[in-house]
Amino acid sequence: MYDIMTRLSGAKPVYVPLARMSVDLDAMAAAVTSRTRLVFLTNPNNPTGSIFSEDAFISFLGSISSDIVVVVDEAYIEFVRDPACAHAITFAAGERPVVVLRTFSKAFGLAGIRIGYGVMPAELALLLNRVRQPFNVNSLAQAAAMAAMDDDRFLNRTLEVVHNGLEYLYEELDRMGIAYVPTQANFLLVAVRRDADEVFEEFLRRGVIVRSMSSYGYPSHIRVTVGLPEENARFISVLKDIMQ
Repeated sequence: MYDIMTRLSGAKPVYVPLARMSVDLDAMAAAVTSRTRLVFLTNPNNPTGSIFSEDAFISFLGSISSDIVVVVDEAYIEFVRDPACAHAITFAAGERPVVVLRTFSKAFGLAGIRIGYGVMPAELALLLNRVRQPFNVNSLAQAAAMAAMDDDRFLNRTLEVVHNGLEYLYEELDRMGIAYVPTQANFLLVAVRRDADEVFEEFLRRGVIVRSMSSYGYPSHIRVTVGLPEENARFISVLKDIMQ
């Protein structure tokens, strides 16, 4: 998405590879030039579920020009359990331009109504408001988002289900000897040691939807979203069948 929007604006996207399945902030800083105007980061990262720490983020901000806009996508931030994780929203009111993007599509379960929000300095918000499409968020979606923000019971229950589900998946995958990337999100990157597209099709034929990570540059990995206990058990059962 960021690649497409960058090109549509007439800019040139510059990609920086991950390091050990995590965003490499040192390499990101090294890739910045005098022509850089905008930097996109994701925390937690998709599809690996890895995070960068607050200390690392502070160091990164200090190593690049203060007039570069740093955009941090925190779509999965509610699922994070690591206390060292950076929460860029605490930097949005600072002296430098930091923009934080969050969504109600993940932990709050409102993906179908497509609503999220950005936190940023007022001058940046004013600029964005000039070019945004009119009526870009409908009133029903806004009402649902406001209600979701007050529904702590639902959010806490969601986090409990996801975190318990991850522990179950870790245990089962360890027992099967299948590698995965420990995650701070609600999904898991699993190394199936086979063509991911073929594995995706085999899951689909058995009525289970996972995602092949071939398009992300991981041709032997799939990504699975944590579900209800019975759904997680179904995934493991089908995975055992496929891997055998």
